[in-house]
Order: sequence, then C-alpha cells, then structure tokens
Amino acid sequence: MPDETTSHLPVASSNEDHDSRLLSILMPVYNEQAYLERVVERVLNAPLPNNVERELILVDDASTDRTPEVIRAIVERNPNTVRAFRQSKNQGKGAAIRRAIQEMQGDFAIIQDADLEYNPNEYPLILAPLLDGRADVVYGSRFATRETRKILQYHHKLGNLFLTHLSNFTTGLDLTDMETCYKAFRADALKSIPLRSNRFGMEPEITAKVAKRGWTVYEVPISYNGRKYSEGKKIGWKDGVNAICVIIKYWFFDDSFFDIDSSSESSQQLGYSRNYLKTLVRRCAPYLGSTTLEVGSGMGNLSKFLPQRERLTLTEVDDRRRKYLQASYEGNAVVDVQFLDLISGKTSLQEKDVEAFDSVVCLNRTVSLPLNNTDALVALKRYLKPSGKLLFIASAKSRFSSCLCGRKRADSTVSFTPKELNKLLTESGYDVDSVKPIASVERFFQSSDPNKAPSFLGFKLFDLLVSRTSWLDRILKPTKYLVVATKVDKK
Repeated sequence: MPDETTSHLPVASSNEDHDSRLLSILMPVYNEQAYLERVVERVLNAPLPNNVERELILVDDASTDRTPEVIRAIVERNPNTVRAFRQSKNQGKGAAIRRAIQEMQGDFAIIQDADLEYNPNEYPLILAPLLDGRADVVYGSRFATRETRKILQYHHKLGNLFLTHLSNFTTGLDLTDMETCYKAFRADALKSIPLRSNRFGMEPEITAKVAKRGWTVYEVPISYNGRKYSEGKKIGWKDGVNAICVIIKYWFFDDSFFDIDSSSESSQQLGYSRNYLKTLVRRCAPYLGSTTLEVGSGMGNLSKFLPQRERLTLTEVDDRRRKYLQASYEGNAVVDVQFLDLISGKTSLQEKDVEAFDSVVCLNRTVSLPLNNTDALVALKRYLKPSGKLLFIASAKSRFSSCLCGRKRADSTVSFTPKELNKLLTESGYDVDSVKPIASVERFFQSSDPNKAPSFLGFKLFDLLVSRTSWLDRILKPTKYLVVATKVDKK
C-alpha cells in the first residue's frame, strides 16, 4: 500500500461519462482484522442504482494488528475495484477520510465504517436524492422513523442526540443524526471543503461546513446494528467532549473554502463574509435586470445571492471552479455556466449571447479581473444590451490600496479615485451612474501588515457589523467603491 503523501489541494473529478457514474466508498480502517473481510464483502456485493459503478478506497490508519495483511489480500482479489493506502502513523478517522478524499475518483462519495454497524444494502436509498439532483449531501439517520429498529445503548444514544441538537442550534440545520457515519456527497462538493479534524470531530466539522456553504441536505432513515465496546467500538467520552469543542469552534469561525489564490485560508478573507455578500447584492438589486451575466464567479459564494429571473449566466476561467459550478446548478433551467477569459478573449459564450444581458456584474474575485483597462471594459460591452448596466467593485486609493479581501496583494492591486474611475469608464464607452463607497467598516479590520489576513474574530465581527454600518460609508475614507455604469447606445 502506498505510504502517506503530502496533502494537496483537491481537484474535481475528471469523469465526464454521465451515462455511467462512479461511487467512491471511503473506508477508514484501524485494527479491524476481525470484521474487515466481511464488511468489504458486503460493500462489494451491495446493490447499486442503474449505471452506477463503485470503487472502494481503504485507508489503513497505521493498524497494529493483522489488518494490513487482510487489506493486501482484499486488493489482490479485487484489483480493479479496491485501492488501498496506509498512513505512516496513526492520526484518527478524520485524517484517514481526508486521505481517502484526496485519492477518490468518483462522481459521488459515501463514508463507510469498517465494521458491521451499517448496512451497505441501503446505498440506493441514500444515493437516490443525489442521483436525481435534489441534494448535494445526504445523511443516513439512525433515529429517523422506521417500522423496526434495534434497541441501542441508551447513554450512547443520548450523547448522539445531545451533539445533534447542539450542532443543529449552531448550524440551523434540522438533522436527527449528525453523528451518523453514512454521509453521501457530490464528490466535487466534498473535495471543495477543507477538513481539519483528525479524529471523530470530523462529523460535526463537516456538518458545520456543509451548512455554511448553503448546500441542499437530505436525510433518509437507515438501519443500525450498533456494536459494543467489547466488540471493538472505539469512540469514547473524550471524543464527545472534542465534538462539543468542534461544534462551538465552527459556530464562530468560518473555514469552509479552500483558497487556491494565496497561502492564506480564504475563510479569513473579508470578501467571503456572508453578510457582506448579501449587502453587496442588495445594493446592486435596483440595477439588475431580468438577464444577468456574472464574470469571475469563483466557487459561487456570491452567485447564490444573485436573483434568478429569466436568465443568470455564471462565468469562470478556472476549470476546477467551473466544473463545481456546473454540478451545483445542474438541471437549473435559469442558471447556466460558461467559460470567459477577459484577458485572452476566449469564451464558450455564443453569438446569441452578444447584447443578450441587461446587466453584467463583476463583484467576486475582482482582484483577478483586469477591470483597470479599457480593453476589458470594452469587451464586457459586447454582452450588454443597449443601455445595459455594468456593476463592479473597484479598490479605493488608501494607505494599503486594499483589495476585496482587506489586504494588499503581492501584485499591487490597482486602486482608483472616483475621478479616475469616471475617466476610465467614459473612455470605454459608458456613462457613469454612481461611484459609491461600500463596506467602509472594513478599514477597522485591516492589519497594519497588508499581507496579513484578518483574524477569525475580526472576520466574525466584520460579518456582524457590515450590514449595520452603511452610515459609516459617508464618514470614513472608503476602502472600495461599488461602481454602476450604463452602456452608451450606438449612434
């Protein structure tokens, strides 16, 4: 089995054949020589929906019994279906699942414990909301109503229910079983969130991040054959205490995105503040028409707040982000996802999209968009209807030349005065409607070191205050402007 490798940023599944979809079954293993053969047999023989194939990813978390030998024998018998990896040292269930996520190749993923507590024959029940596009995530609940159920150990159940209710209080979800092993995901969604917990804290952590990302979650009832500690059960009271700490941690702290643009966690960037994004869209709403084109959609953190009227087209250069967006809006009759590179001019938009949009918005990831020159602004005019609106964020000239994320980029983001913005837009063929400061409270959360991201506490305070302090925009020196301009009609 391959040894543990340096962790890397996940990429989207390359499986493009949607006639046959692949389910990745992620199985962390630690000292399970007694049950592993039987559970793998059940997993490999379990029924799957039509056109769904399977792969089993085994991650041995440095077992000290005969588990490695058992795994080798399993792989030898099933070389085309089972892949196995071994951690160099014991780190816990969460670390093993994190490794399995890195290695999986499927379109969907489900977590499977290496024991006989859960029944793989229920995979079709759990996968159904994913396969028909209703859900991004599905939880298999041991406590949802069933006709029959095995009686569980009362104190263990009580602990699970307490953790579930505490998690629900902090996330706003209405789960009946947060601690369940059976969690199934769209693979691209699962790969897009960072997981930090090494042990059983992975369960509340992933639930908190699923909630923060705003994904659609379904829950289905499953059977459960709980085992006793004498039969190898490993979770204990210390893990319960740790779960409480994890729930509270991710209630206050936001860490739900990988940041592939810098060395800092994007969760600490002020531009990912939910209230900031909602405030931004609310300010833009009077100018948004029935058809909107968003440039630089990223992972869709702002896109989900944009109104879906007749048509909403999201565009992104990065292949991984674009595939994520396509999966997120698959089957949506109003939203489509396209490629658009303002620098090279290459795009998947069609001729019918020329002068097709009432509004073009560039509000997300603006530091990576070349909106500081007339070429890019003229290129955007191509897609606007006559008298259509262009809305974008521009950095204001200040001590730090701040960007959307509240810090200076290494490439020195271009900043403007209102006069400079008016000149640039006029030269590009626009009439300027307004250049107004927005989220000036950001200034209080900028570090004296422009390359240092705000603290978690600073992020949370900014998120709390940004929608309540618009009056500061009239007092403080601005950090950024919301620019609205109208395309000049051809004469």
